Amino acid sequence: MSDAAATERPQPRLTPEDLASLMNSFNAVTSKLEATHESLRAEVARLNRELSEANAALERSRRLAALGEMAAGIAHEVRNPLGGIRLYARLLEQDLEQQPKQRELAVKIENAAKSLDQIVGDVLTFSKEFKLRIEPCDAADLIERALESCMHDGVPGWDRVKVEGVESLEGVNVYADSHLIGQALTNIVRNAIESMTQVGGEGHKLVFAGGRRRVLGPAGREEYASFLRITDTGTGIPPEVVQRMFNPFFTTRAAGTGLGLSIVHRIAEAHGGRVTLKNRDDGRGAVAEIVLPEIAESGADRSIQTGSPAAEPRHTEAR
Repeated sequence: MSDAAATERPQPRLTPEDLASLMNSFNAVTSKLEATHESLRAEVARLNRELSEANAALERSRRLAALGEMAAGIAHEVRNPLGGIRLYARLLEQDLEQQPKQRELAVKIENAAKSLDQIVGDVLTFSKEFKLRIEPCDAADLIERALESCMHDGVPGWDRVKVEGVESLEGVNVYADSHLIGQALTNIVRNAIESMTQVGGEGHKLVFAGGRRRVLGPAGREEYASFLRITDTGTGIPPEVVQRMFNPFFTTRAAGTGLGLSIVHRIAEAHGGRVTLKNRDDGRGAVAEIVLPEIAESGADRSIQTGSPAAEPRHTEAR
């Protein structure tokens, strides 16, 4: 026997079981690759959508900044003569003390001028530079103060609304300027009560919630942010209003400046956060949410300039 024959070894053969195992492994790898491909496609679609939304928000912020600067100039020009009208109306009231009918006209002039002055005040609030003093704020305390600002005769229907969830916010902190974020919450609560009043009937609820959750930060890294959520049982948001609800001077109500939600948007933006407003899943009302970044250093001073483009909303929710 030759040396070659002596060293020859039988070649291993694949059994049907080996082939079946190999095919199963191949199918498993293929399935994983398909799943990964679909996941990547979904992630790319999400990132493109978020980029489009961020670009739209940035462009919108620039337009609002320009509009705010113009509105501030007009408001200042209106406020000066308006102060004179109110002063002369009060003097007329005093001079016409003995003439009730004529005095009533002077009172109407003074009330109308007062109403106009409130509108001018809203315009100036919307357009002014926000100087923030960031500090830890108790969420329950912020909500309580917002409710106190809305629970009076100037907000019809407040006494027919049941409030829930405030106690669950005790011990929950948000990093914010307490005055400004309190104003934002007051505007949201007032809108919610007015919306529920439009629906009419009984059994309306204003439900509060809040806490922490992960979001995507500006560098694409996940980080934590605080959120405050307000749910109502009002009219909800009509489809034609969704794209315009944060626009200044836009309102669906007979009275009001249409600046309430615009001011909320600017306050959230000045904090580096965002505000969202959408319909409830069951269609019975709306859900408003303010998301604020968590800032390590308390007491930090920050500001947002009226005349320059506002910062792009800083956070998107992590998925």
